[in-house]
Amino acid sequence: MQTVSEHDVIVVGAGPGGATTATALAQQGHDVLLMDRQAFPRDKICGDAVSLGCIEIMRGLGMGPRIDAAIARGEFYPLSGMRLVGPSGHTLSANFHGGPNGEQSLVAPRIYFDAVIQQQAVESGVRFVQAEVKEPIVEDGRVVGVLARQDGDTKAFRARVVVGADGVTSSIMRALRPEPEQHVDKHRAVALRAYIEDIELYPHEVEFFLYDDILPGYAWIFPIGENVANIGLGMRLDRFRALKKNLKKMLQDFLAMPDTSRRLKNGGKLRDVAIWQLSFGSQKHMRHVFDGALLVGDAAGFINPLTGGGIHNALISATLAADTIDAALRTGDTSRESMLIYEQRCHDEMWDGMQKSYFYQRVLLNYPRVVDLLIRYLGRHGGVAQTFLSKL
Repeated sequence: MQTVSEHDVIVVGAGPGGATTATALAQQGHDVLLMDRQAFPRDKICGDAVSLGCIEIMRGLGMGPRIDAAIARGEFYPLSGMRLVGPSGHTLSANFHGGPNGEQSLVAPRIYFDAVIQQQAVESGVRFVQAEVKEPIVEDGRVVGVLARQDGDTKAFRARVVVGADGVTSSIMRALRPEPEQHVDKHRAVALRAYIEDIELYPHEVEFFLYDDILPGYAWIFPIGENVANIGLGMRLDRFRALKKNLKKMLQDFLAMPDTSRRLKNGGKLRDVAIWQLSFGSQKHMRHVFDGALLVGDAAGFINPLTGGGIHNALISATLAADTIDAALRTGDTSRESMLIYEQRCHDEMWDGMQKSYFYQRVLLNYPRVVDLLIRYLGRHGGVAQTFLSKL
């Protein structure tokens, strides 16, 4: 098969993790091909919450003007705080701290958010190609490129390093990671997202709802504008299957609860209802580095087990991956042994947080009454509440 092009790095998947990896590598002077099966801008199923840590990483890569412009256009919605509602209806509120230069956490629909990073990648010198990657090309045990469908034909693209950033169903991950290292159900989740109109909101505050039928998961209402919000719910996959739940019915039940139904105008208008699965970063002994390839973001399984959030960890892993690949390319050694430092650095940056989050998740599952007591206690001790919520 004829090779279409050759590059220093091919990044498969132009979501936050992939586009950030590509941006950083291009800014370090490397020839990078970024591939995605969809043209941009495009929607992506997500809760759309973007933490302050994400914004700081993005600004560090030169995306500040794009972020500010998106906020000015109303595409990104700044946040000032959060509400946590317990199983018995007790509520805990906390303010978010801003960054040193006034940065704020955001709710940013992925159709806008992902486009900001993808555009920055292209502006930084990355070549973007719309193609569906089917599998890595492996020669003598080393990844040397990818096979992709483009314009109805299967084509070969070659590179010194391939980055799998193509999400939880990653074709790169499935081909390279052994079957025993695939995620099991207790380290996975299933979630539903919709957008709702005509709902009364707490301006600039995200809301989390914990109740018995969904623990150790939660429901959420994240505002994206006046009377418009990202709404959804998620729960651990093993519990979801054991209880034989239906996510769409669960959403209707959530909308019928007193704390939500009273806020709906004209019954609330739902659109873009969609379901997806997530893989947590709490499962042990997962390989992220291979000869000539590595995984970032959701493809690696770096999703927070408690919140279900993956964007911040995707950006953290992207910057670590870019630094690792940059060093490997400069030494001429892109073997697993040479790039194994990436796994250690990801472990150092994220593993403790993943384990703590998984511990809290188990508490929610096994001791729901303790959750109520904790919320009531924290509600009477504002400083402690702020510290606790900052760890979520």
